[in-house]
Amino acid sequence: MTQAIQKTLRDSAAMRWTALLLLALAMFCSYIFMDILSPIKDLMLETRGWDSTAFGTMQGSEVFLNVFAFFLIFAGIILDKMGVRFTAVLSASVMLIGAIVKWYAVSDAFIGSSLETWFDTHLNYIPLFDELGVSPFYEGMPASAKFAACGFMIFGCGCEMAGITVSRGIVKWFKGREMALAMGSEMALARLGVATCMIFSPFFARLGGVVSVSRSVAFGVVLMCIALIMTIVYFFMDKKLDAQTGEAEEKDDPFKISDLGKILTDSGFWLVALLCVLYYSAIFPFQKYAVNMLQCNLSLTAPASDSFWASSSVTIVQYVIMLVVAAAGFASNFQKQKGAKYGLLALSIASLVAYCYMGFMRQSAESIFAVFPLLAVLITPILGSYVDHKGKAATMLILGSLLLIACHLTFAFVLPAFEGNAVGGIIVAYLTILVLGSSFSLVPASLWPSVPKLVDAKVIGSAYALIFWIQNIGLWLFPLLIGKVLDQTNPGVTDPTQYDYTAPLIMLASLGVAALLLGLVLKVVDKKKGLGLEEPNIKD
Repeated sequence: MTQAIQKTLRDSAAMRWTALLLLALAMFCSYIFMDILSPIKDLMLETRGWDSTAFGTMQGSEVFLNVFAFFLIFAGIILDKMGVRFTAVLSASVMLIGAIVKWYAVSDAFIGSSLETWFDTHLNYIPLFDELGVSPFYEGMPASAKFAACGFMIFGCGCEMAGITVSRGIVKWFKGREMALAMGSEMALARLGVATCMIFSPFFARLGGVVSVSRSVAFGVVLMCIALIMTIVYFFMDKKLDAQTGEAEEKDDPFKISDLGKILTDSGFWLVALLCVLYYSAIFPFQKYAVNMLQCNLSLTAPASDSFWASSSVTIVQYVIMLVVAAAGFASNFQKQKGAKYGLLALSIASLVAYCYMGFMRQSAESIFAVFPLLAVLITPILGSYVDHKGKAATMLILGSLLLIACHLTFAFVLPAFEGNAVGGIIVAYLTILVLGSSFSLVPASLWPSVPKLVDAKVIGSAYALIFWIQNIGLWLFPLLIGKVLDQTNPGVTDPTQYDYTAPLIMLASLGVAALLLGLVLKVVDKKKGLGLEEPNIKD
């Protein structure tokens, strides 16, 4: 019997990590599409007539159905009833459909079409939602923005469904093994999508000297096709695993709605869920404003149009260097020989310095912020491995809160002090962005692996769904709050590079303070109730 178990895919490290890679690549593609328009906001205003309100409303629409139609709750039920492989393919299919809709909305073919006419005259008033101030549309919103918002809503349903599915899939393949390392590694790879988006979205939009925003979105659509292929391959791997082990997660001990009560009455679950919404609300909404914040606080001078630093070639070179940073840094964690380990680490650090130098020479806020996930890729495996073997997940969350507070306060008070200092300001920006990215890596490495310790195995999918739903409330609310605070604290400012971001950044830092307090409470509750959050995932 023991010999038979050892022959399953799950007991093969290569197969386990192959399954993880398939899921991580799907999330990598989704992260790129999630912010595909963020680096080219100015081009949307120029070529499609959107204003900042239309752009912000469209961006916030991603989580609308998840929050107000409770789609994430249904996604969790689908996951618990139908299993990981079915839900993975379903989520990728939904994301692809939404991506295609959004692409058509910003394409030239939409202009002058009967669909544009319909959206011009409809969806200008949504009963109840307008009264509550949460409508995804408004009167006067450009038709292309409305239709793009519809596509983004669909994409958002698939994206969040994919998020909980990937978490459940990792639990299935890695429980009792290196689960924290797996979750941290998956998220580290996925977050490279943020950097990829920041670098390549403007590249494709301006390719050939002719501006076309639809090219950037089309690039995202191609990636979503790749994501669907990855989930289909994973489908067959997962099916073979169940055939080997005799597991049938969607049939054994079926999900009941009453099981949600077990989750909702658990204080440990609520602490983890609230920590999650605070962390993510301080990061993801910030990402949508980060490029503009840097533009407002850094003294950037565009390079000469005929120089190498203004060419399209530099984009490819910088991205290749970024991949070297990520790959070498990530691989260094798995080397047993000190020579190989430190050699790869040195290569990663040297490549990171080269990447930052190129970002400085390009004088591009998008290129500077693209460094966000790189340090996280390096340290996430270290953090995940530590949690797997030593524990201390709650302590890690406290540390992450402290770093979060420090970074947002640095952006608020230290970075503006370097205005006019071209070199000093960019150095401060790079260091703060890198640390902020590393603090965010503490979440997948320590928080997500804690959920299986708090709930029964049969409702893990629903538990993740509830956490993601609570998280989505913050992801819907805080982009709107940041925009409102910016408008109220910058009256009469018309130049988007002259905003004072102090107040919004203080607001984000306050989320870190709240997360710090909850982390301290969680540590006390863990010790009192014996939740096991400070214990290692791998038992000797």
